[in-house]
Amino acid sequence: MGNLLKVLTYNELEQGPNFFLDFEHAQPTEAETAVWNQVNAVLEEAQAILAELQSYTGAGLEIREAIQNPNDLQLQEKAWNAVCPLVAKLKRFYEFSLRLENALRSLLEALTSPPYAPTQHLEREQALAKQFAEILHFTLSFDEFKMTNPAIQNDFSYYRRTISRNRINNLQLDAESDVNNEMANRMSLFYAEATPMLKTLSNATTKFVSENKTLPIEDTTDCLSTMACVCRVMLETPEYRSRFTNTETLLFCMRVMVGVIILYDHVHPVGAFAKTSKIDMKGCIKVLKDQPSNSTEGLLNALRYTTRHLNDDTTSKQIRALLQ
Repeated sequence: MGNLLKVLTYNELEQGPNFFLDFEHAQPTEAETAVWNQVNAVLEEAQAILAELQSYTGAGLEIREAIQNPNDLQLQEKAWNAVCPLVAKLKRFYEFSLRLENALRSLLEALTSPPYAPTQHLEREQALAKQFAEILHFTLSFDEFKMTNPAIQNDFSYYRRTISRNRINNLQLDAESDVNNEMANRMSLFYAEATPMLKTLSNATTKFVSENKTLPIEDTTDCLSTMACVCRVMLETPEYRSRFTNTETLLFCMRVMVGVIILYDHVHPVGAFAKTSKIDMKGCIKVLKDQPSNSTEGLLNALRYTTRHLNDDTTSKQIRALLQ
């Protein structure tokens, strides 16, 4: 199977399939090319988006000075001029989330379509599986940066307050043409989420399931659980970890595993933590805890705080204890 090798025999009812997926070198086959090109056009922007978000410093000083001196028009203008280009950035991030949503939908259609089972799709369409992983990796990275940067919410709140105040005073500001009230409302809902990109993917996956009524929900969730198994096996098997030529691939693999678990937990009716789940949660948590804590604490927190079913009665005490 080229880059995707079956490494363990399995009992589908107990463990789910285990694969080694070459996240570094998988290339699209002719059958994958159309979807791959569409998704790649979106993913090409992902690193630039992350770099912009990581370097986002905000206009906190200018906003504080403007608020403390409400009658100083020069300071008001200074704050407004500082905030507007930042809000333009936030708009680009939001619009990128819409493109990412469409890319995910295309991948889900490709990786769950009949007549093949999800496991067969991942064997046949390795490059699309890699792109799916790259979307999850981007999503967790974006949300980590966003959660640790309060300036984003502060800047956007100031922007909206200023627009509202000026509308009351019948003033029109240039930037309003770029981010009108309707766009500002949608952006506000997006940034109000603790993990906005993950919420976007979760909603998109749930919508995909609900709109494709002839497609069993298991086809979608099995695609997610298979990917989780892929990552867990690669992480816990030294022989396969040694195949990574880039040290960053290890973190990539951990992020993807956590991202797909969270997505599964949001989409599956009983979630990832129940005994009936096709994801080996104990194994996944253990493999994270076996890595240096500085590289995994954020991922463990993502499992603690952004999943839906962790605190359900169906979650075993052992799993809860592992995440305490």
